[in-house]
Amino acid sequence: MSDRHLIELTVNGEEHELLVEARETLVDVIRHRVGATGTHVACEHGICGACTVLVDGEPTRSCLVLGVMADGSEIRTVESLAQESGLSDLQQAFTACHSLQCGFCTPGMLMLAEGGIPHLESSEREEVRELVSANLCRCTGYETIVDAVEQVARQRRGDEPAVTEGAHA
Repeated sequence: MSDRHLIELTVNGEEHELLVEARETLVDVIRHRVGATGTHVACEHGICGACTVLVDGEPTRSCLVLGVMADGSEIRTVESLAQESGLSDLQQAFTACHSLQCGFCTPGMLMLAEGGIPHLESSEREEVRELVSANLCRCTGYETIVDAVEQVARQRRGDEPAVTEGAHA
């Protein structure tokens, strides 16, 4: 009996048909089979959030999901954020607000924010703080990350103009 399964995934808009082992995590499938290496592997226990991707639009810790469980899903990784014209609004805000230091948590933090912002009831600081607290950052102290996510949440709600370089609160 084979422990390999044929699955279909759409990763960053590109369809993939992959033969994966039953024990392979989604993060391993994304990185090693698809080649989207922006998704980081860290704790492999679902604690840190560095491996966060969007699965069918929802932030998901890809180290806790088996690849076979994601069969038929649409996956977005950090690579999906950049646009032909340049960085996304969220990436621009992280840059403008100096929301990264070592950068290891950044891909997971960006994807958590990208998937979480539409679910915020408001763009109030405490709600944004609660959202980003789901992922660990050892360098920034979170304040600048909260600044960036709060600005983008307000911008997307129409409460604030777009974030520009140097427009840090």
